[in-house]
Amino acid sequence: MKNILLITTDQQHWNTLGFLNDEVRTPNLDRLAARGCYFSRAYTVNPTCTPTRCSWITGTYPSQHGAYSLGTKLMENQPTVNAEFQKAGYRTALIGKAHFQPLLSPPEYPSLESYPLLHNLDFWRSFHGPFYGFDHVELARNHTDEGHAGQHYALWMAEKGYPDWREYFSPNVPCYQLPEDPLRNSSHRSPLPGAPWDIPEEIHYNAWIAERTNAMLDEFSANRKPFFLWASFFDPHPPYMVPEPYASLYDPAQVTVPEFTPGEFDDKPPHFAMTRQENPDFSAYRTDEGCNALHGAGSHLLDRETRAKNIATMYGMVTMLDAYIGKILDQLDARGLTESTLVIFTTDHGDFLGQHGLVYKAMHHYDDLLRVPLIAALPGVIPSGATSADLQSTVDLAPTMLAFAGLPVPRFMTGLNRYGNWCGDHAQARRHVIIENHHNPTTFYAKTLVNDRYKITVYLNASYGELFDLRDDPGELTNLWDKPECQMLKQQLLLEFLQADMAIEPMPMPRICGA
Repeated sequence: MKNILLITTDQQHWNTLGFLNDEVRTPNLDRLAARGCYFSRAYTVNPTCTPTRCSWITGTYPSQHGAYSLGTKLMENQPTVNAEFQKAGYRTALIGKAHFQPLLSPPEYPSLESYPLLHNLDFWRSFHGPFYGFDHVELARNHTDEGHAGQHYALWMAEKGYPDWREYFSPNVPCYQLPEDPLRNSSHRSPLPGAPWDIPEEIHYNAWIAERTNAMLDEFSANRKPFFLWASFFDPHPPYMVPEPYASLYDPAQVTVPEFTPGEFDDKPPHFAMTRQENPDFSAYRTDEGCNALHGAGSHLLDRETRAKNIATMYGMVTMLDAYIGKILDQLDARGLTESTLVIFTTDHGDFLGQHGLVYKAMHHYDDLLRVPLIAALPGVIPSGATSADLQSTVDLAPTMLAFAGLPVPRFMTGLNRYGNWCGDHAQARRHVIIENHHNPTTFYAKTLVNDRYKITVYLNASYGELFDLRDDPGELTNLWDKPECQMLKQQLLLEFLQADMAIEPMPMPRICGA
């Protein structure tokens, strides 16, 4: 039985790996790719955190597991891959970010990842699971210096001799401030773009995740139990900030800064051009339900100097991540686990750094947001030093991990088992992938299909859409949706899309008789 080690980041552009991009240094991810396979056409199942992370552990699409958007939760009765590993005698653990539940906890949808519980350290001192099929969890929820910092991470910082850990994190926004909240009165102020975060490296969450992941590896190795272990890092999600020496590693004057191409939004749906306005009116996207936020629904105008500083800082975040991922890979080697452990590295979705004039997460289904880095390594099983251009979807992680462990894939999973394809059988490649993005119930629901050459995006209750030829137009500048000469192509792709969507219907049991 093979062990499974899943290492993930948050909001990492696919092109921020050193072996792809000589502007950034990632020696440890480079060595992981050298001993495994890098998948150059991997796509997220959803371009936001909660839906994708829930798809990773359920092997189902967001429209199926129910956590379809940020601000929703994965219901506790949903079956998970972790529970399947548990049934087979595996130990299961998660260190770092879960984000299966929202920050608020109404009575009908209780959330462990909510206020004020995030900062009730007495609760977290005694809680380590069970949690969605994980035997053991150690959790935190913040990005960089957000006031969400707490849970097991805060306990660890205090144990490291930093009882004033709160002073490295921002006070909470007013809607989350409660009298008993330890971050309510923090005096911390976020650094300006390009300036270092003053948190000591020894209590940065990267150090916490690596240390605690390695402690779990020690325990699993000593007990000789097969394991499914998830090390879930928070970076390089914005706001971009990192402590020294990483904050000064990259010179903003030396990084490539993507730019908007004038006129490229002329043939796109209306929410594209609105991002070029100072104060765009996205009120039409608001509904009575789910109108609290919509990533990308705002102005994306940001000066070039700030974008350059953000990219340089983000590169520093990636290099710091890489250093701590290296500590985990070193521990695998030291414990003699490398040969028996499938290691998977990926992220939940991409990032905009100025491409198409966009910044951060957005509602725009360009490859910068939808494509993700994906590396898989298992010596003697997955070809080493390989690169595959076969289409991949992160909805396939759960069934594929089970297959590598020699375990049956349950019928509730609608992702595909990629075992043979990851081992080099290109005949088993996916024909297409589907990406879902359902934020508001009626005003923003986009679905995208990508096949070997084309990408097509459709919107609920809208006649507009996008169609790109990724071979002839890899920059996705020309929308073919309304081109007269492309109407037959659009019809063919829409039929392929409908058939692909029909094929992912869950079938939890076989048909066992005629009636």
